[in-house]
Amino acid sequence: MGQIILRLDRVMADRKISLNDLSEKVGVSNVNLSKIKNGKISAIRFSTLEAICDALDCQPGDILEYQKA
Repeated sequence: MGQIILRLDRVMADRKISLNDLSEKVGVSNVNLSKIKNGKISAIRFSTLEAICDALDCQPGDILEYQKA
């Protein structure tokens, strides 16, 4: 079975945005955003994903990647 890899850190680096700035734009705490960035989550709300994509001007596929085992 494959796994979902989170690439938020890469997209943030490409956009040159800090965790604090993204946190303010998205309305999610630094702690929770850091967990998303580091892949330490098992689920993400669509509303959070939408807010992240809006703030970073990206698509969900830029942040989420499926890797086959």
